[in-house]
Amino acid sequence: MSKFQLFDAVNLTQEISLTDGGVAPPGTTGAIVEVFNNGEAYLVELFGGWVKAEISGNFIPANPDEPDAFMETLGVETVYPHQLHLVKSAREIMGVREHLAAVLDNLSDDLVAEVRDFAEFLQQRQQKQVS
Repeated sequence: MSKFQLFDAVNLTQEISLTDGGVAPPGTTGAIVEVFNNGEAYLVELFGGWVKAEISGNFIPANPDEPDAFMETLGVETVYPHQLHLVKSAREIMGVREHLAAVLDNLSDDLVAEVRDFAEFLQQRQQKQVS
């Protein structure tokens, strides 16, 4: 079983070299966007500071509460479990329905069909309880 799950919020525990030649220091925040080989490694979107885009297309520093502000992506890098610290699990961040949708996106069609069948069973059971 994987130590981290898809969409978990994480911090780096050590410096990571970025593909573009930069460096993400320890403490850099990120989000798990893919799990490799049952958690042997993770694809992590790493974030920098809050910015907003100028008309010219350049990013300028911003406060999180400013309109159109977002966290700049530093890179999307392969990171190993020992290089990560869990900040908040996807279950804590996302609502139940959103989390289920994310899980379903990573299941085979056969398993999605099983989830659908079980959901229909639960729906029928709920309808009987209401009647």
